[in-house]
Amino acid sequence: MIAIDYEAARKRMVKGQIAARGITSPRVLDAFLEVPRHLFVPPNQRLFAYQDGPLPIGLGQTISQPYIVAYMTAQLQLQGDEILLEIGTGSGYQAAILGTLAREVHTIERHPRLASAAAQVLKDLGYSNITIHEGDGTHGLPEHAPYQGIMVTAAAPQVPQPLLDQLDEGGRLVIPVGGRGGQLLQLYQRVEGEIIREDLTPVAFVPLIGDHGWS
Repeated sequence: MIAIDYEAARKRMVKGQIAARGITSPRVLDAFLEVPRHLFVPPNQRLFAYQDGPLPIGLGQTISQPYIVAYMTAQLQLQGDEILLEIGTGSGYQAAILGTLAREVHTIERHPRLASAAAQVLKDLGYSNITIHEGDGTHGLPEHAPYQGIMVTAAAPQVPQPLLDQLDEGGRLVIPVGGRGGQLLQLYQRVEGEIIREDLTPVAFVPLIGDHGWS
């Protein structure tokens, strides 16, 4: 059995993979230092938890590369009092990062097994401000809208209209948009009632399945 110093590995990840690539927000960096990424991956993947890449979590889903999680998080420019919506709970790692940085997080997962596993890890870690919902995330969650931030962690052929409709004034939505082979990460902002789009960087995510995503 290999003994791993996860805290040291986490510090190396933040310094070498995140800060070194231009993520400078102290709040974001502190969140990545705090959240134990290795607890969100299967036991046979924990040796690789802090490496520079995505990892499989089962059911054809992945936990994203640490830098991409940090980059998408930074785009939301969280101050601490936001109500957020995440589409695609997956392992629950991104939700934990968001829950560290915002007041309340609602996250939607279509795979009951992943939702259950993520809920258990988040409960064990003491997160009381994150609620996992099972269902089609492309419809959003209108009963808790509007959201000051929305993050989509799977790729859609176009941004789902229900998510834009649930974005608060001044709110920011981050989503990968494009084909199944590769996408462009996009930022949508509601400014004086109008939606403004900004193209950010090329990415590769699993497809967003649902009524307003891929069939």
